[in-house]
Amino acid sequence: MKLSRSLSIYAATFVAGLATVATAQTAPKPGGAYWGEPSVDGGKCCTTLGEVRDNIDRIDDALIKLMSEREKYVAEAGRFKKDPAAVSDPKRVEAIIVKVRAQATKDGLAPDVADRAFRAMIAGFEDYERAEWLKRHPAK
Repeated sequence: MKLSRSLSIYAATFVAGLATVATAQTAPKPGGAYWGEPSVDGGKCCTTLGEVRDNIDRIDDALIKLMSEREKYVAEAGRFKKDPAAVSDPKRVEAIIVKVRAQATKDGLAPDVADRAFRAMIAGFEDYERAEWLKRHPAK
């Protein structure tokens, strides 16, 4: 009975030790990645999640600036449309998506990501353009 209990304790300790070794081999250093080596900017970035997030925030800021500029042209486009229903132009949207998917492929972006992002952005801008049209043409 004592031998069986000793073997059980030994086995449990051995298994726990294996788990510790496995965890030590897969757990990152504090702030480090779980896999791979830095791959952005020729391998110079990124060694921490914070560094990744800082770069994403920088890119988001640039995207917002570009979207703000796009919004001005969207409002301008409304001047050429006879009514709010003319804002939606499915053929134009599909032409944009074809172009965006091709550009994404050329630039190394997953085409499906570009497709979904642009469809969402276009839908938001169509809503904005309709609202602007109505604001500038109050019902008489």
